[in-house]
Amino acid sequence: MKRIAKYIAVVLAALAAISCNEQTKKKVLLPNISGKAGEVIVVIGKADWEGLVGNTLRDTLACECPYLPQREPLYTLVNVAPAGFTSLFQVHRNIIVMDISNTVTEPGVVFKKDVWAAPQCVIYVNAINAESAAQLIMDYSAKIKATLEQAERDRVIANATRYEELKLRPIVTKLFGGTPHFPSGYQLKKKTDDFVWITYDTQFTMQGILMFKYPVVEGENMMDLDNIIRNTNTVLKDNVPGMFENTHMTITDFARPSLEYMRYKGRDFAQMRGFWEVHNDYMGGPFVSHIFYSPDGKEMIEIFGFVYAPKYDKRHYLRQVESIIYSFEWAKPEEKK
Repeated sequence: MKRIAKYIAVVLAALAAISCNEQTKKKVLLPNISGKAGEVIVVIGKADWEGLVGNTLRDTLACECPYLPQREPLYTLVNVAPAGFTSLFQVHRNIIVMDISNTVTEPGVVFKKDVWAAPQCVIYVNAINAESAAQLIMDYSAKIKATLEQAERDRVIANATRYEELKLRPIVTKLFGGTPHFPSGYQLKKKTDDFVWITYDTQFTMQGILMFKYPVVEGENMMDLDNIIRNTNTVLKDNVPGMFENTHMTITDFARPSLEYMRYKGRDFAQMRGFWEVHNDYMGGPFVSHIFYSPDGKEMIEIFGFVYAPKYDKRHYLRQVESIIYSFEWAKPEEKK
C-alpha cells in the first residue's frame, strides 16, 4: 500500500509539473498586449451597448475619476461588436465580453488572465437577458473595478521592476528600511536624514514621489486624517519650496482629502487622496499617499506621490505614481547592510 501511495504521489507531482510547464509555455507564446493604459474593450452588441447594459457599464467604469482637477473618466470604454471582435482586438490589455442570450446556462461573472495576450485582464459577463446582465454588473461592480485597477497597477510595477533605477534603491532603503521600485528615468532631487524627493520630469510634466518619516507621538491617533494632514504639511513646508520666495507645497484646503484604511500584500496603511497646491502661487494638482508605521512602531512613514501636468489629462500620470507607491517592499536583510 505504501508503494502504491508513493507511486500515486509521484505521478500527481509529475502531472502538476507538466501542467505548470504547459501554462508557462502558453504564457511565453502569447503576444504582448496592445491598447492604451486605462482603456477597456467592451464586446457587446449595439442595442445592448446603447441600452440598459451599456448605461450600467458606463455608470460603473466611465464615471468621473475622483480627485482630478478636471473631469476624466475612470476608464475609457471602447465598444466592439461581437462579429468585429477579431485578433486585432483580442490582444487588448483589458477586455469585457458580454454574453447576453437565453441560451446561457451558467449566468455570472468570470475573471481570467492572459487569454489571448499577456499580461491581459479578461472579464466575462454571462446573462440570459439585459436586465440580469445589468444586475450582475452592479452586483460585481466593486470586484470588476478592483480587478481592472490591479491589472493596470501590476503592469506598471512589472515595468518598474524590470527597468528599475537601481541606484535609488540603497539610498531610500538606508533611510526607511524599504523602498518602492522606481523605473528608469526617476532621479533623486533632494535628500535629508528623514526625507527624499525623487522625480521624473519632462518639459511639461512632473511626476514626483516624496518619502519621509516623523516620530510617533504617544497618546495621539497618528492615523487620524487631521493629524496626517498637519504632519504632512509640516514636512512639505520645510522641504518642498516653490519657485518664488515665501512659497511652498501644501495640501489644499478647498477640498478635503479622503482617507481609506487598506491592506495590500501583507502591509497595513492609510491611503490619502486629494489636491496639492503651492502656497502663494498657482501651481497644483492631484496626489495620493500611503501612511504606515515603521516596523518598530516608533515612526510614521509616508510615501507621497503627486503630479503636475497643466497641459494634459492627469489620470494616467497619477495612476503611474500610485502604482509605484504600491510597489513598496521592506528590504531583505542583505539589503540593509
